[in-house]
Amino acid sequence: MARKNNVITDSKRIDELLSRGTAQVVQTDHLKKLLTSGKPLRIKYGIDPTGENIHIGHAIPILKLRDFQELGHTVVLIIGDATATVGDTSDKESERPMLSAKDVKKNEKTYLKQIGTLIDLEKTEVHHNSRWLNKLTFAELADEANQFSVADFIARDNIKRRLDKGSRVSLREMLYPLMQGYDSVAIKADVELGGLDQWFNLLSGRALQAHHKQEPQDIITMKLLTAGDGKKMSKSLGNTINLLDSADDMFGKTMRLGDSVIIDCFELCTRVPLEQVRAYSARLNAGENPKSIKEDLAEALVTMYKGAKAAKQARERFNTLFSKKEVGAEELVDVAVDEDVTLEDIIETHKLSPSRSEFRRLIMGGGVRDLETGEKITDPKRRIVVPINLKLGKRQFIRIIIKRKKKDDTK
Repeated sequence: MARKNNVITDSKRIDELLSRGTAQVVQTDHLKKLLTSGKPLRIKYGIDPTGENIHIGHAIPILKLRDFQELGHTVVLIIGDATATVGDTSDKESERPMLSAKDVKKNEKTYLKQIGTLIDLEKTEVHHNSRWLNKLTFAELADEANQFSVADFIARDNIKRRLDKGSRVSLREMLYPLMQGYDSVAIKADVELGGLDQWFNLLSGRALQAHHKQEPQDIITMKLLTAGDGKKMSKSLGNTINLLDSADDMFGKTMRLGDSVIIDCFELCTRVPLEQVRAYSARLNAGENPKSIKEDLAEALVTMYKGAKAAKQARERFNTLFSKKEVGAEELVDVAVDEDVTLEDIIETHKLSPSRSEFRRLIMGGGVRDLETGEKITDPKRRIVVPINLKLGKRQFIRIIIKRKKKDDTK
């Protein structure tokens, strides 16, 4: 395999790096020349701790970081503790609330552990952007801001829509692209990765690097993953498959994805060889039932994060649950509850029955059972202390998930 200065320069590997899951590359010829030169490049990706979970949509650029890392380049991961307090509105149709520094610190507690399931953290530079952004003086900030115009900002599609509707656009929101762009200056990025919806922010890095007499970074934008309903997978929409989910939850959530996104998910969220992905696509186009292919996808995802053994067990449990064809994955409704609550309280709180008395009649009449074991549950005050899948009546199916108990931040 071709290699220079401990950097792999194999053309086939580079072509796949630049094509798999990518939406746009700026500038393709320039970047390809750099990648074949053997020069170790600095590859930047920033993630804001706006919530506690990283999901498989976030993992798309992180997997691309791994691809660069495996070729011998330096991955520079930026934890956006400063940018998170301001909030990126690149994909938002309304103003994003500001987060406190305390909230950001809480959210990022497990970020490196989650990201470390995908990249080698020992070979990764990790920075918090508050280290340089919080030190900028007002004069320095004004100098950076002078590289952009208001017209550049309000020309963005989502900002224009908000202004056309008369919605508020805060001056604070205009600072975010500048902050992300300055990150590229601070760490001297050669390449920055991001979602297609971050196009303006990524270009800001090029503009500020040129202002600081640095070589402008090349850019790779990644395709966006939808949940099959046309909506981006995001924390705010609650349709994510999280890296911290249990193996069973990750498997089940994958099975509930729309059939139309199976191939995209293979390409973007796994490293199943592309030859095999194309074979899956051909089988689907030939009219094959997508269930077994989607199970392969779910197993591949769970294997990445939980290991092969856990993935195989999750697949077996899923098929045990649905083997009688009495319930499809799309019919199983997830209900998240606190630890140690009664079944009738869960049913009433989540309005899963017209009334408490009607639920009592149903359960005492043998109309509630455990889908996995077949056991009939007849005690409405049964305390739910572990996850359970239930059938209520003839056609109502629920998966009760126990919420994680939050740790006391004061300890």
